[in-house]
Amino acid sequence: MPDFSLEASVRGRVAGVDEAGRGPLAGPVFAAAVVFAAGVPATLAPLLDDSKRLSPAQRAAAFAGLRACPGVEIGLAAASVAEIARLNILHASLLAMRRAVLRLPRAPDLALIDGIHAPLLPCAARCVIGGDRLSFSIAAASIVAKLLRDRVMARLAARYPAYGWTRNAGYATAAHRAALVMHGPTRHHRLGFGTVRRLDAIRLAAPL
Repeated sequence: MPDFSLEASVRGRVAGVDEAGRGPLAGPVFAAAVVFAAGVPATLAPLLDDSKRLSPAQRAAAFAGLRACPGVEIGLAAASVAEIARLNILHASLLAMRRAVLRLPRAPDLALIDGIHAPLLPCAARCVIGGDRLSFSIAAASIVAKLLRDRVMARLAARYPAYGWTRNAGYATAAHRAALVMHGPTRHHRLGFGTVRRLDAIRLAAPL
């Protein structure tokens, strides 16, 4: 379980930063930055964990708690499918992280970045492998990014129901792959991803 020890070891404002959506075949990549300016309330701490370990209902409860908590600052940003195609998914994720930090109401003194790559930031940065299971701030950022990206994909699913994005959020489930073979990619698919190209090639090669 995460705690606040990384943040407490630093003098000044500390932001946790994480992304959601590097792996899917469709949709933007989201990132969030979260600062607990007044520490983590005891009522909120049990709700915070790596977003992948939480159910949708648990993520929603944690997000509601974050929004209601005094002293919590949130920056949210995304990189589009076009930016993913132009930059590649790693650099698009770093761009989304940078944007999220820049959208905080005040600049942090240190950003704790989940993973091994840090974006270019106007503050010091420290990469933390598995940070969403170690740091409350990073865990909170992972929850915000995951929940809001899933909501965007659910809205897109209303226009493109065949791909099951309400259930798979754009990830390469069997149903999503089958829909790509049957219907081909949409403008929201990541055409630079090899899986999308291969599945579309299968569709194009199928006899009429």
